Amino acid sequence: MNTNDFKIFEAVAAHGSFTKAAGAMFTVQSNVTARIKSLEDEFAVSLFTRTSRKVELTAAGETLMHYFKQVGHLIEEAKRELSQSKQLIGHLKIGCIETTLALKAPDMINQFNETYPEIELEFRADMSANLIHDVINYKLDAAFVMAPVFIPDLAQQTIKEEQLVIVTSNKYAKINDAVHDKNVKIVVFDQGCNYRARLESWLSFKGIVNYKNIVVNSLEGIINFVEADLAITILPADLIAQYYQNRKLKTFAIGKELGTSTTVLIYRKNRTQDKLLKAFTEIYS
Repeated sequence: MNTNDFKIFEAVAAHGSFTKAAGAMFTVQSNVTARIKSLEDEFAVSLFTRTSRKVELTAAGETLMHYFKQVGHLIEEAKRELSQSKQLIGHLKIGCIETTLALKAPDMINQFNETYPEIELEFRADMSANLIHDVINYKLDAAFVMAPVFIPDLAQQTIKEEQLVIVTSNKYAKINDAVHDKNVKIVVFDQGCNYRARLESWLSFKGIVNYKNIVVNSLEGIINFVEADLAITILPADLIAQYYQNRKLKTFAIGKELGTSTTVLIYRKNRTQDKLLKAFTEIYS
């Protein structure tokens, strides 16, 4: 077994095909098949289920992938540690919820690039639950998510506390006017969004249990629905003030418990000495 076996294994899992993995690795399919067979013999398990349509990881394959990810990161850390260059060079994958991407990512990239021009930052937006999963499984180096996060393997540092507000079209003088009838509609991100959970809790507190969800997986889409008076939503007050103050919107404050949101940066505890990640976390600590 060598590091190339790791890459072949990951390629098969990523592409769901021995043929496509061979193409991605610039080798022949017979070599891919042989290397996977060698891994299966070495670990005495079946790593993939094979059907006429797709190749998928078995439970054992998922476990091995988890460890291979760790090994891969350790190898990259070793290369950086042993490098004679004093300048940090590499690539970081950072996850963030949609609103953080809109509010903070551009400034983060500019600030980080000024200090570490040879480190490439890649940002990806998703729900907090998905981001946490990807950090745990080494698919992301770190992620900005909403607190609280109670996972022993993850370290975290508080980034910012922000105020959430109910957002409606500007036709309403009072929030009760926007939710006074039985046809309340909310426009939100998909299931798993912390903002959505806050809004649903607020509606429950108001005694509103019958409402319609409109799922839109883009921030601009949500704003458009609200401005057209098709639904209400909940978003950070700073986001509205900074980017949407000229839109036909109205914001309403809510109670501290539901209206206060804390963003934390999470990363695996066993990566606290990773030089690239350490450089990133120190800037935002």
